[in-house]
Amino acid sequence: MTPTLHDVARLAGVSIKTVSNVINDHPNVRSTTRARVEHAIAELGYTPNLTARNLRSGRTGAIALAVPDLGLSYFAELAAIVIEEAERRGVVVLVEQTGGDRDREIALLKSPRLKLTDGLIFSPLGMGQEDVGLLEVPYPLVLLGERIFDGPADHVTMRNVEAARAATEHLIAAGRRRIAVIGAHDGEVIGSAGLRLQGYREALEAAGIAYDDDLIGYTTLWHRSNGARAMRDLLSRGAPFDAVFGLNDTLALGAMRALQETGLRIPADVSVVGFDDLDEAQYSIPSLTTIDPGQDWIARTAVETLLARIAAPAEPAQARLLLADFRLAERESAPAS
Repeated sequence: MTPTLHDVARLAGVSIKTVSNVINDHPNVRSTTRARVEHAIAELGYTPNLTARNLRSGRTGAIALAVPDLGLSYFAELAAIVIEEAERRGVVVLVEQTGGDRDREIALLKSPRLKLTDGLIFSPLGMGQEDVGLLEVPYPLVLLGERIFDGPADHVTMRNVEAARAATEHLIAAGRRRIAVIGAHDGEVIGSAGLRLQGYREALEAAGIAYDDDLIGYTTLWHRSNGARAMRDLLSRGAPFDAVFGLNDTLALGAMRALQETGLRIPADVSVVGFDDLDEAQYSIPSLTTIDPGQDWIARTAVETLLARIAAPAEPAQARLLLADFRLAERESAPAS
């Protein structure tokens, strides 16, 4: 017969309540008692009835993660870290892909599928600041990304302006003065592209270098093919440049391909810096100098923050802005000198 909670308690010589406390990792259990219970669980092969436990607690033991596109390496890596951290905490993750479409993102926030989960980690791309009111939802929510600020939910994100400024300053310190940008979004102010372009402009201004719109390569989605296309367009304009700042690594890698096709040497002729520190960045030829924006910290903090909200739903929901630290990962594509 399948062993029960009563069987574990009898073998360990403790109460059913004590066994429950051990299973739920309650802190106020003596180490010797915990060891006896865990030994009894292992000896009997007892498996907790998660369905019954979730019914009693009112929780599902699952959270949702919604990202724009798992085909983009940044979001694939982010999802992997979120899943790893959630599993470490005994929670499963249901992953939704929105395609960065505003209507799909809004529909997701109201989706009955979320009733299968205890909360949502949400990275919008199509929604904007005008949609901030739609984040007033009846379940725990943690926001990622740079599309919406000052909302009603905890927001875990990166220091886009400061990090982009540091990337540009690195190129300036190496003697580069004509620094092109790949990945700008026309007219965007709030969003990854707008904020990183702001950091770029701040670095130029501080160094006394004039901003030149002829050096800005505009794109839509940040795919490698768009990085190559924008770089080829920039080359066709004939405006001279000695460095490239790709607003993410995928764009930078596409731009490097286009540069190498023309015979330009990296970094001898053109230095290249990216943003995101994807795993593939260290394996490109040359390896890509880039900004590590704290993705690991962002993913793990998002899970930790969401689970804390789930565990204490009655506490005042004062939204917090949590910002990751960043660092420059210097590699072959843009050495310091």
